[in-house]
Amino acid sequence: MLVASGLVKHYGGVTALDGVGIALDAGEVHALVGENGAGKSTLVKILSGVVRPEGGTVELDGAPVRFADARHAAAQGVAIVSQELMTYDDLTVLENLFPYGAPRRRGLVSTREMRRLAAPVLAELGLDPPPHAKVGALPLADRQLLEICRALLQDPRVLILDEPTSALPRDAAARLAAVTRRLAGRGLAVLYISHFLEEVMRVATRVTVLRDGRVVLPGAPAADVGLDSLVTAMLGQPARHAAAAAAAPRRPGGAAAARTAVALASVTVPGRLRDVSLTAAGGEIVGLAGLQGSGHLAVLDAVCGRARPASGTVRLPDGRSPRSPRHAVTMGVAYVSGDRKGRGLMLDKALWENITSVSWLGQGRGGVMPRRSRLVARSRAHLERLRVRGGVRARASELSGGNQQKAVFAKWLDADPAVLVLDDPTRGVDVGARGELHGIVRGLAAEGKAVLIASSDLAELVELCHRVVVLQHGRIVGTLAGDRLTEPELSLAMNAGFADPG
Repeated sequence: MLVASGLVKHYGGVTALDGVGIALDAGEVHALVGENGAGKSTLVKILSGVVRPEGGTVELDGAPVRFADARHAAAQGVAIVSQELMTYDDLTVLENLFPYGAPRRRGLVSTREMRRLAAPVLAELGLDPPPHAKVGALPLADRQLLEICRALLQDPRVLILDEPTSALPRDAAARLAAVTRRLAGRGLAVLYISHFLEEVMRVATRVTVLRDGRVVLPGAPAADVGLDSLVTAMLGQPARHAAAAAAAPRRPGGAAAARTAVALASVTVPGRLRDVSLTAAGGEIVGLAGLQGSGHLAVLDAVCGRARPASGTVRLPDGRSPRSPRHAVTMGVAYVSGDRKGRGLMLDKALWENITSVSWLGQGRGGVMPRRSRLVARSRAHLERLRVRGGVRARASELSGGNQQKAVFAKWLDADPAVLVLDDPTRGVDVGARGELHGIVRGLAAEGKAVLIASSDLAELVELCHRVVVLQHGRIVGTLAGDRLTEPELSLAMNAGFADPG
């Protein structure tokens, strides 16, 4: 259906693609995997018309094509769902589903026809938002599914799914996997990019691996590729089976662990939390888990000053309560979101400006006009510590997803917070970068900082946390720690509330 051959692309002195090729057959799910910076995003942008290659060819149905832009590619039958959400948050659900060429009746846009066309696709994805709701008010998972729905309404022949489950809870991810297989069964060619390798092995027919801008495993049958060999191809070295050794200890250590850094007492946020009480001590990594709308993300918002309790109190290390997000920052609260482009970075600014933005502008360190050389030097030290691939003066938009997320961490490291609030902090990053980010979190906890983390990846919570607090319908239904902190127990507690309260 679609064949790319010998693709070459450079960004400055960096080679993003060096003779890359891939072939997508009708009726198959072809997975594309690799570390952040391996060239996946550049390849996807070329296939979808966003970027033009400097060399190589692309053929669609046996005929050479050269897309002018993404809209032209979509008109030719190549649709993409990007890792970075492209929804129009100020528009309604229906307006987002039909941004171009909305159905008309007597010259006027027909919302009735829009709803008729959208209904079966929304139902297949298990999505039922109010059609006239503003998309910016929807949860991240719903916005991700909405983008997929929009792509399917274009009736594509080739569908590119770039990290489609990165913001989805487990049940929605499983539903999307089933939908993806059905689409391939109808004759679509699906290119599936994901950092969840177990998911890749379940969904894909074939797998291509990129490393450093080159193909190192070309279209191998997924049934013939083991998980370990897939990781070895990605990283260029054997996978290390050290998850148990690397996992956080089940009890935080050090003197800081005796000091309560965050305390919620009988907190109620109308429609989100009901009488929630919990604490996190310095040196402790506390997970928050629940199904969509259960309240676990509302706890993060309360700590960050984004949600004001109607009753109860939220106390930070100095004993005060956050009145607003800005006030929380001045009190030493860091917020790291998986939505790095929407809430994490100023994409048009240099990395040094991003990294020093909180400590300088938010906390007022260094005076009104600090010396730029000092800010740049400080930023460079953070980039080197986190092994970010990108110069200190590079724009944030030029980095791969994993390096962008490391830059978000660097920004908060520069602010030296007392409390870290993490919302899906490794969303859309590869297995190598994920391990590095986990190491950063453990290191910060070892320094005595309190960490609160919510994640759609249950394995991440089990691997990182000392304990996990589970919520349902705005209430705490249990706490898992020690030997009980396993994925099956956590899934059971989230879905049934059977965990013993802690």
